[in-house]
Amino acid sequence: STHAIPSTAEQQGPSTETQSAAPAQRSVIHKPFTQSRIPPDLPMHPAPRHITEEELSVLEGCLHRWRKEVENDTRDLQESIARIQRTIELMYSDKSMLQVPYRLHAVLVHEGQANAGHYWAYIFDSYQQRWMKYNDISVTKSTWEELERDSFGGYRNASAYCLMYINDKEPLFIQEEFNKDTGHMIVGLDTLPPDLRDFVKEDNKRFEKELEEWDAQVSLKTQQEKISPMPRMPMSSTAQEPEYLEQPSTADFSKQLKEDSIRAITKAFTEQEDKNPETIMHMAIKFEYARLLKLAQEDTPPERDFRLHHAIVYFIQNQAPKKIIERTLLEQFADHNLSFDERCRNVMKVAQAKLQMIKPDEVNMEDYEWWHQEYRNFRDTTVYLMVGLELFQKRNFKEALLYLICAYHKNKELSANGLYRGHDEELISHYRRECLLKLNECAAAQFESGDDQQVNKGLEIMNELIVPCLPLLLVDETEEKDIVAVEDMRNRWCSYLGQEMEPNLQEKLTDFLPKLLDCSTEIKGFNDSPKLPSYSTNELCERFARIMLSLSRTPADGR
Repeated sequence: STHAIPSTAEQQGPSTETQSAAPAQRSVIHKPFTQSRIPPDLPMHPAPRHITEEELSVLEGCLHRWRKEVENDTRDLQESIARIQRTIELMYSDKSMLQVPYRLHAVLVHEGQANAGHYWAYIFDSYQQRWMKYNDISVTKSTWEELERDSFGGYRNASAYCLMYINDKEPLFIQEEFNKDTGHMIVGLDTLPPDLRDFVKEDNKRFEKELEEWDAQVSLKTQQEKISPMPRMPMSSTAQEPEYLEQPSTADFSKQLKEDSIRAITKAFTEQEDKNPETIMHMAIKFEYARLLKLAQEDTPPERDFRLHHAIVYFIQNQAPKKIIERTLLEQFADHNLSFDERCRNVMKVAQAKLQMIKPDEVNMEDYEWWHQEYRNFRDTTVYLMVGLELFQKRNFKEALLYLICAYHKNKELSANGLYRGHDEELISHYRRECLLKLNECAAAQFESGDDQQVNKGLEIMNELIVPCLPLLLVDETEEKDIVAVEDMRNRWCSYLGQEMEPNLQEKLTDFLPKLLDCSTEIKGFNDSPKLPSYSTNELCERFARIMLSLSRTPADGR
């Protein structure tokens, strides 16, 4: 009861015998997965196009059987997964696994290559209930977060090499020893063997004797200084000006303030009918404050930073208390430099009298000094940044690095207290990072030269500048660009391990790499900041504007 279907020959037309009369043609070979077009001699429909009832029944039976087999296999796998999961969940409930309660006691961390690297350890101090880091000769307090950061690897190429667990029930591991007679805990010298204890006691006695001799020398020197005649000191004015308002040598931070004050007094004298000195002073202060308030409210580019022009602009932008601003303005108009003509001298005397009348409870002098110290820190940070950028542009990367490090550190402290306390942190970070990369490139080139003198110079740059700087870049994990820069520098030096080189170079590299690969965030060196030159307000503003205008952010900013 099946229907006949046309054969392939019938679908294609003339028979092969008829085609044999035509010129002989090359037979087409169909290659699966290599041809994109179906050969023209294949049928357009799958064959056979019809199927008998018996064939259909066989096919359906096969499909049902295959489906059942697949379902059985899937069910077996699911049951096996469930059994394994139950085993895992119950394994820690097994009595044999619960006999000894254990906890993590120490972690050994390794960083570097297999043949050259650095080890340090974290050990839990049960007495202080905190982790301690043992790194070469230093033992420092640490945290679980730092331990995790060093143990899991990542950017820093360090990972936990060994984990030590101890029996939590064993008191000898986690508790200090106690004296059997007194019951007190044995600490300090008592924990040492007798011979070492005697040695330490003798050494301590010698040290105490040195301290006594030193104290005696200092005391004698102090007495001699008291006996010697003291030089006469000039009398300080009642209205003590902050340091940055004084002249740094003969020329002049206060020169600009003097000109501003004269301008305000002249304007007040011109516009005010009442020529009383007190009235003139109040009006002059009002004019000066209005001028500074306008500067503080202007939206200016980085090169026109009005905070450098006057402390009060800085105070206004950072919302200093009103009393601090008022006293600062009085200090400005009480300056002795205003005594050159009678009109200004009268205003100066009134301002000085007003300062003397201010009661201690009206203006908190500690707050006053704190705000002015903040402004001094801001000016110092500006000078560090300005000099560092100038040296960077002159390609004096060694000196530039020290200034930029100081600028970044001081700016970080300032910016923690408010948005307008410091300068653009990203800008300083960028040039500090670029400076390090330039120095690393220079040091690597000197090492590659093979010349002993050049190699030593390159390693000196690394040991004295680059290596001490790495913790500064790694201390903040959110600064991804800094972390990538550190990895670039480390990878550059680690790449030399697989290269052939002279034995003396190999030895120097092996000695140096552990320092470079140290993950410690302990900051070493850079205790002494570079000495800052003195600048007048005008000079500082002009030079800062010039360097900021000349900056061009390079593609390296995208690091």
